[in-house]
Amino acid sequence: MTNLVPIGRALISVSDKSGLIELSRALASYGVELISTGGTSNMLRAAGLKVRDVAEVTGFPEMMDGRVKTLHPNIHGALLALRDDDEHLLAMAAHGIEPIDLLIVNLYPFEETVAKGADHATCIENIDIGGPAMIRAASKNHRFVTVVTDPSDYGTLIDQLKAHDGATSLAFRQKLALTAYAKTAAYDTAVSTWLAGEIKEPFPRNKSFAGTFRQGMRYGENPHQRAAFYTDGSRREGVATARQWQGKELSYNNINDTDAAFELVAEFAGGAPACAIIKHANPCGVGTAGSLREAYLRAYHCDQTSAFGGIVALNQPLDAETAEEIVKIFTEVVIAPGASDEAKAIFAAKKNLRLLTTGGLPDAKSPGWAFKQVAGGFLVQDRDFAGVPELKVVTKKAPTEAQMADLLFAWKVAKHVKSNAIVYVKDGATVGVGAGQMSRVDSTRIAARKAEDMAEALGLAASPTIGSVVASDAFFPFPDGLLTAAEAGAVAVIQPGGSMNDDKVIAAADEAGLAMVFTGQRHFRH
Repeated sequence: MTNLVPIGRALISVSDKSGLIELSRALASYGVELISTGGTSNMLRAAGLKVRDVAEVTGFPEMMDGRVKTLHPNIHGALLALRDDDEHLLAMAAHGIEPIDLLIVNLYPFEETVAKGADHATCIENIDIGGPAMIRAASKNHRFVTVVTDPSDYGTLIDQLKAHDGATSLAFRQKLALTAYAKTAAYDTAVSTWLAGEIKEPFPRNKSFAGTFRQGMRYGENPHQRAAFYTDGSRREGVATARQWQGKELSYNNINDTDAAFELVAEFAGGAPACAIIKHANPCGVGTAGSLREAYLRAYHCDQTSAFGGIVALNQPLDAETAEEIVKIFTEVVIAPGASDEAKAIFAAKKNLRLLTTGGLPDAKSPGWAFKQVAGGFLVQDRDFAGVPELKVVTKKAPTEAQMADLLFAWKVAKHVKSNAIVYVKDGATVGVGAGQMSRVDSTRIAARKAEDMAEALGLAASPTIGSVVASDAFFPFPDGLLTAAEAGAVAVIQPGGSMNDDKVIAAADEAGLAMVFTGQRHFRH
């Protein structure tokens, strides 16, 4: 198999022209003939480089507003011809096709155009045709052709030329071909996703997802699992777009938990200062207050044991007072829209604490997909956003205004707790969270027991669940779970309703003197 292949002719057609002149000069120094299109050729000539126009190679001018310029046998034959196949060589000679050994292409900025809110016609015009066709041709023939689709690879190409006296190695061409095929796949995914949105087709016959490599990781959830982090280009504020100010690289579990924390605290965007503390993707405390420091303390006092080594998310920029409280215990990650210089200085003394800032909160209302892999396929669904529920009071007693505020708070938190989820809330802070149990009764008991433990640790005279409200992410199938919450001291309940036993559950609530509202929506989280 051919290993080193010298580069004699290069075709350059790029929309992103960064780093191109330096690369082209390096190619020219090895005697490489440069072929280029339109604006790229003009730029290279202005830099003093000798360039041959594609139109000269094809014998046809660019036409149809540039839609047709490289779709020609003199281009694709030059890229696809096998240099060790006599019939291919004879065909090239018969038709005057000269080989192209290097293709440098990056595609029309379709995703950027869509992100800017361009109209339909402009988006269509930014769908590249010739570029992907050439990339696929060159990649298929990577035994002989080098294909570069990303300016970040220009430096590596120059290093190859220096190492091999103007040639490239097979291993290098294989790696670039892999990058190229992934690039065109991601590009087609972006176009198909946009078009599906344009015609309001949420579930087309074929659905694909694409990502861009962000970082490798030492391991995944466990040390024996390989892992990497990819971004999806959505630009949604969060861990993928955050700036890390200090601390070692985020692990797989750090990223998963930090995302869960920030999505939860985003439920309180535009409101009072709020803090969410996450452990193993579940909230162990959420609080709101008049200051960020107090919101943190209220979240922390829900479950101090679980908060150790947890993730802290804030809905407002981190200030020095809050930072002083956070560093009193070991915390893995803090994520916030911003951070003051004073807060950064306080964190600087804790070298293992990661601080991330995002510049904003993710829009909880923004559309998006959630997907989960299963054997032989994957499940796709909308991101869980149902808006503020239309509450229906179903008991004789109605919640007070203060209780209703706490019920809505509890409902927001329950959405982010693994099912079966039970959340006790009092005065704008969680006081007990029960997560991920097979029985809703067990979740109710665990949450109440945690509250009792914290009452003892804080020296409180009674459990904070007394006088609290409780949220259940799905309906109570029987009265037992609801009565367990009442025994813990809950006075009001929010739940979806919809059980065959709703009448029995409502009757039990009335008998226990509880106020209860139905939401008509549930928030399973598995």
